[in-house]
Amino acid sequence: MRKLMSRTAVAALSMAFVTEAMATEWNVSLWGKRRAFTEHVEKLAELVSEKTGGEFTLNISYGGLSKNRENLDGISIGAFEMAQFCAGYHRDKNRVITVLELPFLGVANLEEELAVSKAVYGHPAATEEMEQWNAMLLMTSPMPQYNLVGTGEPRDALADFDGMRVRATGGLGKAFEAVGGVPTSVTATEAYQAMESGVVDTVAFAQHAHLAFGTINQADWWTANLNPGTVNCPVVVNIDAYDMLSDEHRAALDSSVDEALAHYVANYGTLLEKWDSVLEEKGVQKVEIDDGVIAEFRAKAADPIRAAWIADMEAQGLPGQDLYDLVVKTLEDHRAGN
Repeated sequence: MRKLMSRTAVAALSMAFVTEAMATEWNVSLWGKRRAFTEHVEKLAELVSEKTGGEFTLNISYGGLSKNRENLDGISIGAFEMAQFCAGYHRDKNRVITVLELPFLGVANLEEELAVSKAVYGHPAATEEMEQWNAMLLMTSPMPQYNLVGTGEPRDALADFDGMRVRATGGLGKAFEAVGGVPTSVTATEAYQAMESGVVDTVAFAQHAHLAFGTINQADWWTANLNPGTVNCPVVVNIDAYDMLSDEHRAALDSSVDEALAHYVANYGTLLEKWDSVLEEKGVQKVEIDDGVIAEFRAKAADPIRAAWIADMEAQGLPGQDLYDLVVKTLEDHRAGN
C-alpha cells in the first residue's frame, strides 16, 4: 500500500511539473485604462486563453509595468513579453512606421488604416528595424483621423492656427507647425493636465482618447472634419519570448490576431456611431471646417512634409520612397477590392 501511495504521489508530482511546464504567462504593458484603443489586446488575451485551455495567459497591465514612452525599451530587455507604443513617442527608434503618420495620407476609415499598417509592418525594413529592439510587430491599433478639441472661440480658419499651442505628436505635430502652430508631444496621459493648466490650447486625438483621457470635458468645440492624419501605435512582442513558445501556443497567438482586430474595428465603430450624442451631452460645439481651409492646410503641410520625410529616410539608408509608394498602392488596391 505504501509503495502504491508513493507511486501515486510521484505520478501526481510529475503531472504537476508537466502542467507547470506547459503553462505560459506573458506580461503585457499598456497605459491609461481599458478603452477602445486597447480592445484588440483584451480580445487577444481572451482568445489565446480559450484556444489553449487556459495554458497561455496574457496578464495585461495598464501602467504598472512601464511608462508608455518606455515600452519599446522594456521589450528590448525582456522586462515584459508584449507591449503597445506609439511611433511618435520615439521616432528615432521606429523610423519606418512613421510613414503611416505622414499628414493627409487620405486614409478614409479604420479598414483602410488597418490595410496600410499591415502592408508597412510586413515590409522587410520594418522587420529589420524592430529586430534591433528584439521586437516583432504583431498588430496595429487602427485609429480614425485625429481632430482637435479646444477652448474659447473655434479655430476654423488657417490663420487661427498661427501660434496655437497644440498637443500633437509625429507627423501631425509637423503639419500644425507648417501653418504656424506650436506642437508639444506630451503623452496621452498628460494631455488633460496640459489642457487644464493652459500649457496647450488644443489637443489632437482620436475620439476614444478624447473620452478616455478627459480632454472632451475641457472642450468648448471639436473639429469634425479637419482630418489631418493619425498616429500609428503597434503592439509588439519580445522576439525571444515568441521563439520560446510551443508550436501550439504560437499558433494560438498568431491565429487570434485577425479576430482580435475585427473585434477592435467593430467596437470602435460603435463608439463612432455614438459620438454626436457624446458631444451634445457634454455641450461641445461641432465645428465643420471649410473645404477651402482644409485644401490650404493640405497644400502647406502634406507635400513639403512628405518630401522632407522621404529625403530624410533615404539619407539614413531606409527606403523612404518605397514605403510611401507602398502606402499609396495599398490604398488603391484596397479600394479596388471593395
